[in-house]
Amino acid sequence: MALLIKNGEIVTADSRYVADIYVEDETITRIGKNLEVSPTTEVIDATGKLVFPGFIDPHVHVYLPFMATFAKDTHETASIAALVGGTTTFIEMCCPSRLDDTLDGYFLWKERADGNSACDYTFHMSVTKFQEETASQLKEIVEDGINSFKIFLAYKNFFGIDDGETYETMKLAKELGVIVTAHCENAELVSRLQASLLAEGKIGPEWHEPSRPESVEAEGTNRFATFLENSGATGYVVHLSCQPALEIAVAAKSRGVKLFVESVLPHFLLDKTYAERAGLEGMKHVMSPPLRDKRNQAALWNGLAAGFIDTVGTDHCPFDTEQKLLGTDAFTTIPNGIPGIEERVNLLYTYGCKAGKIDIHRFVDSASTQAAKIFGLFPRKGTIAVGSDADLVVFDPNYRGVISAKTQHTNNDYNGFEGMPIEGRPSVVTVRGKVQVKDGAFVGERGRGRMIKRDPIHF
Repeated sequence: MALLIKNGEIVTADSRYVADIYVEDETITRIGKNLEVSPTTEVIDATGKLVFPGFIDPHVHVYLPFMATFAKDTHETASIAALVGGTTTFIEMCCPSRLDDTLDGYFLWKERADGNSACDYTFHMSVTKFQEETASQLKEIVEDGINSFKIFLAYKNFFGIDDGETYETMKLAKELGVIVTAHCENAELVSRLQASLLAEGKIGPEWHEPSRPESVEAEGTNRFATFLENSGATGYVVHLSCQPALEIAVAAKSRGVKLFVESVLPHFLLDKTYAERAGLEGMKHVMSPPLRDKRNQAALWNGLAAGFIDTVGTDHCPFDTEQKLLGTDAFTTIPNGIPGIEERVNLLYTYGCKAGKIDIHRFVDSASTQAAKIFGLFPRKGTIAVGSDADLVVFDPNYRGVISAKTQHTNNDYNGFEGMPIEGRPSVVTVRGKVQVKDGAFVGERGRGRMIKRDPIHF
């Protein structure tokens, strides 16, 4: 059935105007005023509401074996939570460990998602080792429609790779037209600091941040930029959390290094005092890089407004309270991560746009358009234009609510943003023209989502 969204104020990364949107066969086919449509057309009146392109979360974990347990979401629960929050496409980290076969890992992650997601998705392929067969396996994965790798300069002996493997990955990425995303910390320093703190009897969650301080992230960011500069590859820093790392990334950009920067929602709104709370309450907020001193938040907001930070993701990774308690005897065994896929858009709009820290176009750009452009989804995704997928968010700016685990759709028993007020939320969300959400409730088709294949990009 065709769909008409009428009388809404369309807002993209670079334009704002009132018009109607007509959708046929999953695609936007007409944009204008007083469009003539057939009597069988489904009509949504968006008077008084904003119409955004579907939002894209560039950094999500759904299926994830990690630290002796598994993240709690399924692709069904994560995708429904994403859609309720206005995210119509996410990019999942495919993360086999060093002990796993790379190709087998990729097909396992694909199998977990296939037919189970209510929104569209794609993957970043983690390179957790570089051995004789790795290059041919990665070429096969790229041919299947993946144009981004992920490397870890942390998690020594599990996800982490050494300098030689980093260089080989970047050389191959440049050859294949693939962007390399990176978790930037110094694995050796983290390992030594963790051991030293534990030896001193410092076992609580409040010691997680001192074990991987800002200087360690800054060093990892600098090392990543240096490898990019000397290999000619294009890079993307994931979940940048602090001013020293941002300054290094900006300096690298200014000297011509092909580098994009992502920060994630928790680092804009939460600080290290959340993880310094006693016991379980602190454990809930353990993630890597850690929550930082609050002084970093102004630098992140300013960097986002100026375009030095390109995208805002979540690093969505839900572990429940029982799993967090695995770290009772040592902060090093607390599963790292916090949920956020459902809250990102509403919180970024509330505490970014409404608070005057970013304008509405930078909001759309950082939460949708830039991810689409960087990872080869644009203009199919990330904008509202004739020929684009009809992934649309009709947003009610007059809604008022409060973030709560009691109303969330993420499969988890707590919410890291509990009690935060929000101003505005999606009232209608479509995926390729199919209404999937109305007024905060999932009303659509489970399993509608599909993997979006991307072509190689030579920046």
